[in-house]
Amino acid sequence: MSAANWAQLALLIAALAIACPLLGRYLAAVFGDGPAPGDRWICTAERVVLRAMRVDPEREQRWNAYALSVLAFSLTSVLGLYLLQRIQGLLPLDNGGHGAVAPSVAWNTAVSFVTNTNWQSYSGESTMSHLTQMAGLAVQNFVSAGVGLCVAVALIRGLSRARVDTIGNFWVDLVRGTFRVLLPIATAAALVMSAAGVIQNLGGGTTVTTLEGARQVIPGGPVASQEAIKQLGTNGGGFFNANSMHPFENPNGFTNLLQIFLLLLIPFALTFAFGRMVGDRKQGYVVAAAMVILLGVGVGLTTWAELDGSPKLDGLGVTQDHGSTQAGGNLEGKELRFGAAGCGIYAPATTATSTGAVNCAHDSLTPVGGGVAMFNMMLGEVAPGGVGAGLYGMLIFVLTAVFIAGLMVGRTPEYLGKRIQAGEIKLVVLYILFVPLVVLGFAAVAAVTGSGLSGRLNPGPHGLSEIVYAYTSAGNNNGSAFGGLTVTSTWYQTTLGLSMLVGRFFLIIPALAISGSLVRKQKIPPSAGTFPTGTPLFTGLLVGVVVIVVGLTYFPILALGPIVEQLGL
Repeated sequence: MSAANWAQLALLIAALAIACPLLGRYLAAVFGDGPAPGDRWICTAERVVLRAMRVDPEREQRWNAYALSVLAFSLTSVLGLYLLQRIQGLLPLDNGGHGAVAPSVAWNTAVSFVTNTNWQSYSGESTMSHLTQMAGLAVQNFVSAGVGLCVAVALIRGLSRARVDTIGNFWVDLVRGTFRVLLPIATAAALVMSAAGVIQNLGGGTTVTTLEGARQVIPGGPVASQEAIKQLGTNGGGFFNANSMHPFENPNGFTNLLQIFLLLLIPFALTFAFGRMVGDRKQGYVVAAAMVILLGVGVGLTTWAELDGSPKLDGLGVTQDHGSTQAGGNLEGKELRFGAAGCGIYAPATTATSTGAVNCAHDSLTPVGGGVAMFNMMLGEVAPGGVGAGLYGMLIFVLTAVFIAGLMVGRTPEYLGKRIQAGEIKLVVLYILFVPLVVLGFAAVAAVTGSGLSGRLNPGPHGLSEIVYAYTSAGNNNGSAFGGLTVTSTWYQTTLGLSMLVGRFFLIIPALAISGSLVRKQKIPPSAGTFPTGTPLFTGLLVGVVVIVVGLTYFPILALGPIVEQLGL
């Protein structure tokens, strides 16, 4: 990498190292039982909203009531967003005269944004009105991230509380997370992005005459405000079809660095909040360290692969080295203002979280780079994962590692003083199996049927990778894609939508059920036979469990796709 790339990476690490512990302390105060910063100013607004919703903030919920609240809110959100898209032509701010969104696209988009996937089978600038972008998609960017945050906090309460039945109130948690966390940070980020060159207006397209004499329409819109929460809420998607490759969304190196910072900020900060809320900061450090190790390996492999380029070009005598006259590396599908190294950092960060935004074409990554992006999502996006979803996903793996460690020392597994018994392990197994079932099941059918193969651009291993990537992205609520696959058919619209729903709600329900089971248990003091979980040894065990579980599940399909493709070079 160039000196500028190293400096950018160092600045990113330093910024996260400073900001995440501070934000973690704030999150612990916001969702804890004591006073929180901003109570004097924000509590009044929160009380007004909760009163309008007829919610008693002092009344907490059992896990099943909490889960039903999540499902009811999400179902209402899907129906509301679907309706907004279908009638957008009758509403104001349809500057481009887009008209109603097609039923299948509207349904797929509604499911996608409510599940925090933000998979887009359309071009945003030519399909959605400004009102739909602001009142529909941007709003879901806030509240879908808020739902993930609520579930993570509920699971933390299940681990920290003892001998009670409740894990909090979903509606209170959602309002607090939105008002106190997401809105303030996103507002500040939007102002910075707008000052740095990301467009923000309510105008329609501007018609200009090019140097060749042709006429071209330059689109406008409220981009900076949506871009900020798109990254902060690990939502992904984009105002424009080109996503963060578009110069109106991501104009320069500063905005590129800011976007990576935003999408990693809350997931890593939650690990510090977790340590504080359970009363043992070492537990938060262990989870954070495991996430850093997995993400660091992904960044290293992708950056090396993209800077190394294609061996076939080396065989033709074409140099791909960085120099004064060229950026170097695999530049297919890359924006020259970011280069291969910029993509090597951004692509792992966006697939290791549930963001799915792209600053380069993932379909044009080297087989190793594309394979790492797929594997990051197959991990369940726990390194560090989406807002909330990354933490509760990693805690599921923590319980798995504790169970294995308990078997190793020959006693009932314990974590934070709670015994992990058969009921919790059954729920953990369901959590781990649901997504691979839909990803591998739908991909297998698509790979052997006309409906699935008709959308594939490339034959052979890369064509298989395009199909598997799509279902992996949908099932893990990521939203990025290998652009060579056309997904506008009824088959893909339907099955990808089902994958998004399973990947979101079939994981939230077991996570909340585990919380409800643990919160009723009495804490047991540690003894000589207790396996310590706040140590580097447990960090290594946790990383090993994540890699082994995911490897056993997905290695065959990775071998048939990116691994075979790389060997073919």
